Amino acid sequence: MGNYKSRPTQTCTDEWKKKVSESYVIIIERLEDDLQIKEKELAELRHIFGSEEAFSKVNLNYRTENGLSLLHLCCICGGNKSHIRTLMLKGLRPSRLTRNGFTALHLAVYKDSAELITSLLHSGADIQQVGYGGLTALHIAAITGHLEATDVLLQHGANVNVQDAVFFTPLHISAYYGHEQVTRLLLKFGADVNVSGEVGDRPLHLASAKGFFNIAKLLVEEGSKADVNAQDNEDHVPLHFCSRFGHHDIVKYLLQSDLEVQPHVVNIYGDTPLHLACYNGKFEVAKEIIQISGTESLTKENIFSETAFHSACTYGKSIDLVKFLLDQNIVNINHQGRDGHTGLHSACYHGHIRLVQFLLDNGADMNLVACDPSRSSGEKDEQTCLMWAYEKGHDAIVTLLKHYKRPQDELPYNEYSQPGGESRFLQSLDEDNMTKQPGNLRWMAPEVFTQCTRYTIKADVFSYALCLWELLTGEIPFAHLKPGYVSDPMSPMHFHSCRNSGSFEDSS
Repeated sequence: MGNYKSRPTQTCTDEWKKKVSESYVIIIERLEDDLQIKEKELAELRHIFGSEEAFSKVNLNYRTENGLSLLHLCCICGGNKSHIRTLMLKGLRPSRLTRNGFTALHLAVYKDSAELITSLLHSGADIQQVGYGGLTALHIAAITGHLEATDVLLQHGANVNVQDAVFFTPLHISAYYGHEQVTRLLLKFGADVNVSGEVGDRPLHLASAKGFFNIAKLLVEEGSKADVNAQDNEDHVPLHFCSRFGHHDIVKYLLQSDLEVQPHVVNIYGDTPLHLACYNGKFEVAKEIIQISGTESLTKENIFSETAFHSACTYGKSIDLVKFLLDQNIVNINHQGRDGHTGLHSACYHGHIRLVQFLLDNGADMNLVACDPSRSSGEKDEQTCLMWAYEKGHDAIVTLLKHYKRPQDELPYNEYSQPGGESRFLQSLDEDNMTKQPGNLRWMAPEVFTQCTRYTIKADVFSYALCLWELLTGEIPFAHLKPGYVSDPMSPMHFHSCRNSGSFEDSS
């Protein structure tokens, strides 16, 4: 699930839906595999089903390598309703499954043969029999989008709300695949638009995620209306999905029509639809949500301590989106989430150097610190955006931060400091982090030894030795020592020449 520095790109529901999608691909592959007949064998079968004499002499126990009986083969090799009746009268069972898990009815539906479907049903085939994946013939019709096959099955009493192994109804499947006419027909026969799938997903969730605008409208307006605020197991509403995937037309439809959609609702991760639009760089969707529904979502933080502004900085590839959010005058460029991290932290962590430059130029403070909220107060590890960039290996951003020319860099420091003296008279908002009096090394840069972290704010003339230490050794000064030990005037510290040893060592 990621860490406090970054929201995970995939949720549990995403992983499940990926598996569901893959499972339907496998189903189609297995159906296609059943249709693969060797050329020589196929020619012979076509001869059998094309000649009454040859058909009358056929071995009724004939099976292919995939376990297809003559009844299965009749549905894919040119058989007709007369052949179906004859084979079933001679004892061939329509319930027999191929090795891939399908009945003759499944194959007839997959081939969209209304004549054979009707003949199988009139001869006693079970319209509700399930095959591989818990699929009925109506599920197969919904997968393929075969309108005529769907109509025949429904006319013969197929259960319109039957669920497969992942609790998808035919309506779920037709909405997922974008089969508009099949969806319309299923609704005509009373399909329930609010049945939940395995993870609480309704057909409207699927149509919204896939961007099928006409199907979304059908589900909302046709017959029993879909619940536009229905939540899945992770509390996503349809608006979350169309916002995330950038389906602007569905977003606009849901928000503008008189549907009482809740635009600022959050999922279990605390994400509003605006969060998801920003995480995925959907500028037009973000603009639509704010213009129609207001700025309430801009102030909401998710469980990762991120507002929509943080989300846009995490995406980082749309400076226009970031600028638009800032222009609402609701978002402070230096707003810190509960863990202290800013939009600049997010941009640095994810390597968006152009956005980092933009944020710095517009007043982002690189010295604000974040800390892991899971740690106790005594274990705080305060980290600046430079440290986040360094952790992820974004060297160009590290260099930019180190050398970025801020307005205060132009101050005439020499007027406020004396050779060998201190910089206490420098006017600075960060004065508390500066050395206040002359002394030896243990008094320098308290921001280092108080939390054992890299100093990033200022170093006055007395901290120069520590700067030199870090530059020459590549180590953080005093990082291996506890604050009390460093500040103890009796501590047995001996500093060797960096030129000779390359480090400062504790003689103990």
